[in-house]
Amino acid sequence: QVQLVESGGGSVQSGGSLRLSCAASGDYYCMGWFRQAPGKEREKVATITRGGITTYADSVKGRFTMSQDKSKNTVYLQMNSLKPEDTALYYCAAGRGQYSNRLRRFECPESAFDYWGQGTQVTVSS
Repeated sequence: QVQLVESGGGSVQSGGSLRLSCAASGDYYCMGWFRQAPGKEREKVATITRGGITTYADSVKGRFTMSQDKSKNTVYLQMNSLKPEDTALYYCAAGRGQYSNRLRRFECPESAFDYWGQGTQVTVSS
């Protein structure tokens, strides 16, 4: 049974930092962080491939950094310069890559994620 255990959420003031962690029960090509705020659709925040290629939502580029420790099957999301609009429930997700004929490589679109954690709340106050 796949398990994704998130930790590190909490409350912080605007401009502060938090670090999220997600420990997976196995090794997956795609790992990602998603978030959902009340009344809004789920948003892909960041992804990382087994090879270490990362992608970020435009809204977090330059502020968030996703990394991994493959020896621990754990991924991290370092969040700096947090803003009130970053407030959301953050989910860790995992899945297999999807091959892109156009790019001739495996990618991690949202449809590639099959497994989800329970979520950890991040609240940023102004």
